[in-house]
Amino acid sequence: MPVPVRADLAELPDYIIPSQVPGAILLNSNEAPLPPPPSVVEAITRAAAEGHRYPMWFSDALVSRLAERLGVPEPWITVGCGSVSLCQQLIQAFCAPGDEVVCAWRSFEAYPVFASVAGVAVRAVPLDAEHRHDLDAMLAAITPATRVVFVCNPNNPTGTAVGSDALLRFLDKVPSDVLVILDEAYGEFVTDPDVPDGIPLALEHENIAVLRTFSKAYGLAGVRIGYCVAAPPVTAAAAKVGVPFAVSRLAQAAALAALAHGDEVRQRCEVVVRERERVHAALLATGHQLPPSQANFLWLPLGERSAEFSGHCADHGVMVRAFASDGVRVTVGSPEENNAFLRAAQSFATARRIRQVL
Repeated sequence: MPVPVRADLAELPDYIIPSQVPGAILLNSNEAPLPPPPSVVEAITRAAAEGHRYPMWFSDALVSRLAERLGVPEPWITVGCGSVSLCQQLIQAFCAPGDEVVCAWRSFEAYPVFASVAGVAVRAVPLDAEHRHDLDAMLAAITPATRVVFVCNPNNPTGTAVGSDALLRFLDKVPSDVLVILDEAYGEFVTDPDVPDGIPLALEHENIAVLRTFSKAYGLAGVRIGYCVAAPPVTAAAAKVGVPFAVSRLAQAAALAALAHGDEVRQRCEVVVRERERVHAALLATGHQLPPSQANFLWLPLGERSAEFSGHCADHGVMVRAFASDGVRVTVGSPEENNAFLRAAQSFATARRIRQVL
């Protein structure tokens, strides 16, 4: 007789793993188009030579460097195995069975998965007509059972962002005993001056936690490291439920080395932003409708045509990410990769126009 598995696991949504087809152009995982700088690779290699030793439990050296860089006290920072791990830790630390998590939908698909795994109910609030968080509706969804609210800004997968005034009005109305998690995984790609930096807000509100990652702008997606900035009781609670030694010696060394290349990171982000705007304009010219993005990806709200579009791109050697019947997310890659995607998008639009005529 097999060992019984939790009955509710069958109802949990799966976290979809993007395909990694050999030889294809991978624009389906929001990865950086360039590898880490050589000095970061060297730091990882040196750390690997000490792989028989456990890493620092609390990533002390990295926390100290981040505190200096961000201008916050060290107790306000905790490090995790990517910001996604910190999402799970915060739910575990602040929610119990019977509690609720509020998030937008469609937003980062890990939020409802982690909540459900913890036995916590999820209130998913649809995005507004412009594919942004509907903060008024999210506020209305908060109940006495709500313990955590996620605001992904810029939002994954739509790339849209909420501005300072709207976010501040929202934060002022959220009950003080509800933790608001500002997920800023794509913050380095923001160019709109109206999109706020969450860290000053966290320093002013004891119920705000800001998540950031080295996976995107720093090009360390395969290394797995991110951090949280929040009041010390929040960071301490998140650290308490973390897996011991989850942040490897290699990850800590990589992050420390990457922080020494701030100028190069900014330059790389500027290149991504220029490509993002170029691809956005080209898609509009092709006839596609899509919102402006503040991230390193673009969102095509194709609805029922999403699977068809992603399949068409795959046939042309480009992997993009389809989200059921909602839309398609396309990572901004190198200029050559983006050109290949645009050719696929153009041929899709052309083929569709021909079918309509026939």
